[in-house]
Amino acid sequence: MTQSLARYPSLERKRVVVTGGGSGIGAGLVEAFARQGAEVIFVDIAEKDSNALVAQLAGAPIAPVFHRLDLTDLAAIEVFFQSLGPIDVLVNNAGNDDRHELADITPAYWDDRIAINLRHMLFAAKAVAPGMKARGGGAIINFGSISWHLGLKGLLVYETAKAAIEGMTRALARELGEDNIRVTCVVPGNVKTPRQMKWYTPEGEAEIVAQQCLKGRLLPQHVASLVLFLASDDGRMCTGHEYWIDAGWR
Repeated sequence: MTQSLARYPSLERKRVVVTGGGSGIGAGLVEAFARQGAEVIFVDIAEKDSNALVAQLAGAPIAPVFHRLDLTDLAAIEVFFQSLGPIDVLVNNAGNDDRHELADITPAYWDDRIAINLRHMLFAAKAVAPGMKARGGGAIINFGSISWHLGLKGLLVYETAKAAIEGMTRALARELGEDNIRVTCVVPGNVKTPRQMKWYTPEGEAEIVAQQCLKGRLLPQHVASLVLFLASDDGRMCTGHEYWIDAGWR
């Protein structure tokens, strides 16, 4: 079946920042925004993957730009956004779902995982809010996860951070709404990426699909389609809530 994907004129030439954009879901987001004619700036620490993505998308209407940025460094985040100037869309995608057990969690590990999976989202939002206000509004899209809703094993700190992101989204939406800045949270199910394939055997994948209402694998482009809508003028009245894309996984 041939599929025609939506085109959003309101995204053309919009300035978009995607965190963790070098691979996986993030790379799908970068490509999707670039194909819409947006000016995409993405950050990551994976230089090889990121440079390869830039080369792959060199023919986009506006070629995306990569900056290496360690999102656990709050001072570096502030300097980066100051140097960048005002933007229209921030997609807080970056995170890391390394598996861990309760017995192995130390205070240092906790601080590191929270910095990677939660803290930078707040400070990135804080950094872009004044510029969005000056431009008449904007969109901040945070990435949550289905994992804490399902209570999956081996992800205790990750799931704690992802649960907090949904609360942070609601608080930021209220905080920034009067400036016409909308804040939403995307909750993906299990998305097939090279990283996720580290954790799943073919049998494990089959179990996931069996628990989904729709019997197909979620891909980064599926998630990107939802994010594009939320970032566009078509989603202008969407804020303060979570939007699920999980093929009905229960």
